[in-house]
Amino acid sequence: MSTKTVLVLGGGPDAERDVSLVSSKAVASAIDRSGTFRANYQVIDRIGATELKAMDGDILFPVLHGGWGEGGPLQDLLEQDGRPFVGCKGNAARIAMDKLATKLLAGRLGVPTQPAAAFNSSDSACPFQFPVVLKPVHEGSSVGVHICRTQSDWENAITRVRADVRQHPTRVYMIEQAVLGGAELTVGMLDGNPLPPIEIRPNVAFYDYEAKYHRNDTQYVVDPPLPGELRKTVQELARKMFEGLGARHLSRVDFLLDGSGKPWLLEVNTLPGFTDHSLLPMAANRQGLPMEKLCAALVQMALRDAGMM
Repeated sequence: MSTKTVLVLGGGPDAERDVSLVSSKAVASAIDRSGTFRANYQVIDRIGATELKAMDGDILFPVLHGGWGEGGPLQDLLEQDGRPFVGCKGNAARIAMDKLATKLLAGRLGVPTQPAAAFNSSDSACPFQFPVVLKPVHEGSSVGVHICRTQSDWENAITRVRADVRQHPTRVYMIEQAVLGGAELTVGMLDGNPLPPIEIRPNVAFYDYEAKYHRNDTQYVVDPPLPGELRKTVQELARKMFEGLGARHLSRVDFLLDGSGKPWLLEVNTLPGFTDHSLLPMAANRQGLPMEKLCAALVQMALRDAGMM
């Protein structure tokens, strides 16, 4: 039987294009190393159904981040295409990409999350007590995030946000009560099962884009010692969000701990990164799944769900 080809897609039109390019190259390389499949790596921008159909591949593996590539439109194309593909379908992608919708879902599921509101650019008042976070609703990788501890921080932030919205008229911002002073934990989900938590220890006050992808002084502690039932708690909360979203194959669920150690949901990523700083591959490796085995397993999940295994 001939080796199946995996069409790995990277790039996209979103703000996280550069991260996608690094992640997608890593995935394509891992698939070629797996010995199970071979990769056809394609860098795309915003494509249509005809362009996608013309690309060679038995299974599709999108590795894009941001509103178009991760937030539903590309997933709709993948569903229409008809070939097996890795990752969630369009509806789950849309809810996870929309941080306010994710919070509403968390509330229905009993997953703790901080109060939040849409940002009204014509209103200069903050609806919550400081500290708060002002950030885009539909972006990831800490793009456009402002932490406001004081009124002065708030005024500076809304000036910058208004300028950004003038440049990007479709970008929507939200205000969220901040959780400061505790740790950040992330739980990868693989085929509905939680991976070991990872504690993120940045060497800066805020785990921003630079700390995530460029700095080498951020520490990642896989399966750290956690008090009491906290490990089990965050894994169960991650599972609730994965199932409640209707996600499939993979996701990463991020939590912030407050000063008392209580976890608060931050966000869900349905197409987490695959760079050398990325956390889901790190946790999977601890479970005996290095990158080549992880990527091959994800492809096999897509084949299974399409009734081809």
